[in-house]
Amino acid sequence: MLPPPLLRRPLAAAARLALPLAGPQACLATGPRQNNGVFYEIRTYDIKPAKMKEFMEMVNKYLHFRTAHSELVGFWYSELGAMNKVLHIWKYDNFSHRTTVRHALANDKDWQGKFISAALPLMEKQQNEVAYLVPWCQLGKPPKEGGVYEWVTFQMKPGGPALWGEAFRAAINAHINTGYTTLIGAFHTEYGLLNRVHVLWWNESPDHRAAGRHSAHEDARVVAAGKT
Repeated sequence: MLPPPLLRRPLAAAARLALPLAGPQACLATGPRQNNGVFYEIRTYDIKPAKMKEFMEMVNKYLHFRTAHSELVGFWYSELGAMNKVLHIWKYDNFSHRTTVRHALANDKDWQGKFISAALPLMEKQQNEVAYLVPWCQLGKPPKEGGVYEWVTFQMKPGGPALWGEAFRAAINAHINTGYTTLIGAFHTEYGLLNRVHVLWWNESPDHRAAGRHSAHEDARVVAAGKT
């Protein structure tokens, strides 16, 4: 059975909260991954329920200070599956690149003074993960503006893509081939909560996704892939 997905909507102007990490607990995963050093930092923030609107307004207003330092893949807020959460993904060339960016952010007076100092009191919890794209996946783009995004997390057996990669790829491709959804990216974690895979899908609308998923689970290709 698939885990419950989180349905998310993108922000009109994506945002990023990059805060210095004070001694994070990190665990190292094993298994094949992409050959280059590029990785993705996935940040999830729990926002105080009464402060969500205020937080989103700040994000849209001050996003440009953060994106001046590194590439933002996307920023979303949740509508289904979790409440008062935001998720954003940042791309880095390597860990040295991230260190340089973090140092620059800590010294950016506009970012620290206008956003961070005001945003911190609005948050209840922060979590980050370092992840790589699974070896067979490239980061995609939605076919058009708008739509909704689905963030699905799978807890895998230890061993990395070498263990579960082919069966997982077959299951993902089976859904892609039905044509109702678009794969944006599939990430497996390297630091943070281990042996997890996050899959980001784009759908035209919640109703389009629901109808497509119902049809897909009656498709022989999807059923067969789910048994591998």
